[in-house]
Amino acid sequence: MTQKNALKIMLGLLLLVILFHSMVLFQVIPYSIVWAGKLNSFEEMLVFEIISISVNMFLIGVLLVKSGYFRSIISPKIINGIIWLFVLIFALNTIGNLFSKSWIELILGTSLTLISTILCFIIVYSGGQKFGNNQIEE
Repeated sequence: MTQKNALKIMLGLLLLVILFHSMVLFQVIPYSIVWAGKLNSFEEMLVFEIISISVNMFLIGVLLVKSGYFRSIISPKIINGIIWLFVLIFALNTIGNLFSKSWIELILGTSLTLISTILCFIIVYSGGQKFGNNQIEE
């Protein structure tokens, strides 16, 4: 898989994740099926969902900078470092999802975070031609 395709897929997944967490935030989906079933109150859910949506939006911004859609004064090395950090976060989250009380989170969450780990690894590890201020493989 090319870096460019991994980037497109990752951006699409992040948008779906934001949609999902927004549905939890607005109580379309019960919060009992997320966060390993460990949320104890509506207020706790609000905090966790707002943080989740914010982190996912931040990663979208980083990936858009990496892809060259946005120019940035931030060094490409820092952008790559942030993506490496997300590789680690997604890998650890994959392990955490294995201990979820919710079978939906166990199956879908584990699959999604494992795929996200692999995609972010491809995005940051693959070499390629210069695109914007960062390296993107065609």
